[in-house]
Amino acid sequence: NLCTGDALSLSYQELKDLKKTKVLHVDVRERWEIDTFGKIPASINIPLGELVEALQMDPTEFKEKYNQKMPAKSDPVVFSCLAGKRSKQALSFAMSLGFS
Repeated sequence: NLCTGDALSLSYQELKDLKKTKVLHVDVRERWEIDTFGKIPASINIPLGELVEALQMDPTEFKEKYNQKMPAKSDPVVFSCLAGKRSKQALSFAMSLGFS
């Protein structure tokens, strides 16, 4: 399940369409889940427990740790997880930090 600020739920096709733009896709599942169920192409894995800290990192540190440019607070970001609960929490965390 996927979440963005505009829509609390996205279909697979909507995600594919969004990925044609400059959206950052953050998978908030645990690393063992990525190993078990597979990585979503063009997504970065930031487990939910690390997300608040990650979104407050220095951009250089973020790039070094996640091999991805840190999103600006106005950049489009999509969160995903296995069932939808953690992606909604991730969205709430990001919005509380000023991400739109």
